[in-house]
Amino acid sequence: MNSEIRQLEPKTLWNKFADLNAVPRPSKKEERVIAFMKDFGANLGLETIEDEVGNVIIKKPATVGMEHRKTIVMQSHLDMVCQKNADTDFDFDSQGIEMYVEGDWVKAKGTTLGADNGLGVATIMAVLERKDIAHPAIEALFTIDEETGMTGAMGLKGGLLEGEILLNLDTEEDDEIGVGCAGGVDVTATRTYEEDTTPDNKVGYTITVKGLQGGHSGMDIHKGFGNANVLMNRILFDSFENFGLRISEINGGSLRNAIPRESFATVVVDAMHAEAFEFEMKDAAALIGKEFKTMEPDLEITVSKTEKPAKVMNLGVQEGFIKAIYAAHNGVYRMSADISDLVETSNNVARVILKEGQIKVGCLTRSSVESSKLDLANKLRATFELVGCEVEFSGDYPGWTPNMDSGILKEMRQLYVDLNNEAPHVAACHAGLECGILGTNYPEMDMISFGPNIRGAHSPDERAQISSTQKFWNFLLEILKQIPER
Repeated sequence: MNSEIRQLEPKTLWNKFADLNAVPRPSKKEERVIAFMKDFGANLGLETIEDEVGNVIIKKPATVGMEHRKTIVMQSHLDMVCQKNADTDFDFDSQGIEMYVEGDWVKAKGTTLGADNGLGVATIMAVLERKDIAHPAIEALFTIDEETGMTGAMGLKGGLLEGEILLNLDTEEDDEIGVGCAGGVDVTATRTYEEDTTPDNKVGYTITVKGLQGGHSGMDIHKGFGNANVLMNRILFDSFENFGLRISEINGGSLRNAIPRESFATVVVDAMHAEAFEFEMKDAAALIGKEFKTMEPDLEITVSKTEKPAKVMNLGVQEGFIKAIYAAHNGVYRMSADISDLVETSNNVARVILKEGQIKVGCLTRSSVESSKLDLANKLRATFELVGCEVEFSGDYPGWTPNMDSGILKEMRQLYVDLNNEAPHVAACHAGLECGILGTNYPEMDMISFGPNIRGAHSPDERAQISSTQKFWNFLLEILKQIPER
């Protein structure tokens, strides 16, 4: 499969991507990819450093004639989001990604592709390896754990880097130059509850919501994609009202930064209402399917009989829980008043787990405005505290404030026009990039973000465009030639 990837142009880049994707690299399990990067740097005879948190820095001197140009930092993150389809048998901890070409796109077989941010890592590796590319002195910074906490960027100390310009290769639109991003905070609600013995007159059912697109909870949050946790709760709410439904278990969503694609619930209803319940569920599934038919054509909502569970959730806690999930804001909260079409603040109800007397609801709240981020986080906290949950804020990270007077922005804007005969979009994004965090210890560094077209990031539909990657590579090579003198 991966052999056809290695024949794509530019071959150096795609070969490095294939090499990288052969190495398992889930977030917080980067030991193997850290060792891989250190071996890569050492084999090139370049100064290679692993800092105390696991970030890898590889330094390459300037090519002849470029010694007086400003040193640049080229930065991407090593970890990847690990998502797979329910029917895909795959172990992210031990297997390399299985890739294939379909038209102008590189895809993976039933899993995330790892183009976010593996294409950025592979690009930097290609530049480090090649001897025929003109460039100033390079400090290649490969951070860890971007996807689940940005702890690599947070742990990078000041003084390790001397570069004056940072090129972040983690943007997913090839006609866009990124100059800002959102910050974020994890909002986690937990509580315990008493379980009741399931009454004798109940029938067990499994409710499944699946087939949703999912996607990046920042970049895709405004697109109206279905959220499996929200849709499941909608079904449970109606069935509790109409059929005395009691919940035994819920397992919905997976990662905090991925829009939930699937949710599964084990419930019981009164035996006397079983036939009516099944009929109403089919009707509800059809109505929701019709509602989402344009955006979510593969949505499936199914209800099937199962063995009656021994325990169900306490009725009073269940009522409060369902209402809290209904009230918890999901999606866009506020649009930016300063940047056209930019989502300012949003929330993703990412994870809902209910089992054996334990509730856990995980949200990721994002905003480019700190006060607005706190406002929405507090709204969520109030919602869940009203039903007896303890709420914790964690993993707080800052946004990246746009600098429209950036020197590298002016250079790149003109280069893009020269190469493509049109102006690029200069924009902030609603994703969390590491630039804001890196800027806390390197406040004078001039930062920019760009990359090739990647679609469906954080989902098994993730794909990277081949022609766009070529365009991105050519743009980068021109940028390296034009870095100004110190």
